[in-house]
Amino acid sequence: MNTKKGIKKKSRIAGLLVLSVLLLTVLSAISCSQNDKGDDKSTISFAYQDRVADAASIIAVKKGFFNAEGLQVKPMIFSSGPACTEALTYGNADLGTMGDTTAIITTSRGNSFTIIASHGGGEQRHRLMVHKKSRIKTIHDLEGKRIGLKKGTSTHGGLELLARKEGLDLHSEIIDLAPRDQLLALATGELDAIVASEPTPSKAEADGFGVELTTLAGLGNTYPIFVLVNNKFASNHPDLVGKMIKALSKATTFIAEHPEEAVSIQAAQSGLAPAVIRKAMTYHHYEISLGESVQDSLTVTANFLQGIGKIDHIPIWNEVIDPSYIHELKGQ
Repeated sequence: MNTKKGIKKKSRIAGLLVLSVLLLTVLSAISCSQNDKGDDKSTISFAYQDRVADAASIIAVKKGFFNAEGLQVKPMIFSSGPACTEALTYGNADLGTMGDTTAIITTSRGNSFTIIASHGGGEQRHRLMVHKKSRIKTIHDLEGKRIGLKKGTSTHGGLELLARKEGLDLHSEIIDLAPRDQLLALATGELDAIVASEPTPSKAEADGFGVELTTLAGLGNTYPIFVLVNNKFASNHPDLVGKMIKALSKATTFIAEHPEEAVSIQAAQSGLAPAVIRKAMTYHHYEISLGESVQDSLTVTANFLQGIGKIDHIPIWNEVIDPSYIHELKGQ
C-alpha cells in the first residue's frame, strides 16, 4: 500500500514538473514574441563620435532631446566611425554614426544595416597638418614622409582621393593612429604630418606647433556624417527610429540658433578650449538630409573605393539608403 502511495505521489510530482516546463515554454514564447514586436525595448544603444562633426548627437544627448521624444538612450561614445561600426556589427549598438567611407564599407558587406540620415558634414573638415618648423611645403613633399591618420575613416578615404588626383603613392608612409595620439606624435617629431578631422587640426594650431598644408576639399566629396541603423531593430521599432531622427533634427536646429551654447557643450564634453571648438565648427554644416548632393558624394567615394580594391562592389543605394524617416520628419 505504501508502495502504491509512493508511486502516486511520484506521478503527481512528475505531472507538476511537466506542467511547469510547459508553462515556462509558453511564457518564453510569449516573451520572444513580444521582443520581436518591440514591446519591451526600453533602452536604445546609440554609438556616436566625440568629434565636432557629430555635434548633433552630442547636443541631442546633453540637451535631453532624446528624452523629450520619450526615448531612453544609452550613449556609446567613440573617437572614430570604424569603432561605431564595430559596436553595430557585434550587436552592442542599435544605431551608429560614421563618415562616408566607413558607411560605404559597412553597407557593402551585407544587408544588416541601412543609412537613414546624414546630420552634417563639411568639405573642408579634414585637414592635412605639418609642424610649423617642417620643410614640407607642398603635398608632393609628403612622399617618403611619416603620415599619421586613423585608417578606415572618411579622412583616410579623402587622403586616398587626394593622392590619386596628385599622382602620389603614400601607402607605405601611413601610420594608423587615433586622433589624440596624432597630436603628440606631430609635436614631438615622431610624425612628419597628420591628416585628421576637426577638432584635431584646430587643436594643433591652438597649441602653436601645427600649420595647415592643405584640406581634403575639391575632390567631389562633402564628407557627410551618416546615421546607420540595424535593420532588425528598424523593422521591429520603426517608431523609435523615427523619434531618434526627430531628436537629431532638433539638435541641428539648436546648433544654428544657439551656437555659443553648442560650443560650450562640446567643450565640456571634449575638454578642449571653446576657441578650438568654435573654430572647428566653422568647417562644418549641420542639417538632417539625404539629398542629391549627399548621394552624389557617396557615389564619388564608392567608385574610388572600388577602384582601389577597398570594396568588392558598390552598394545599390536604394537598397541601403532609406529616406522614409526624413520624409516623415518633413511631412512629405
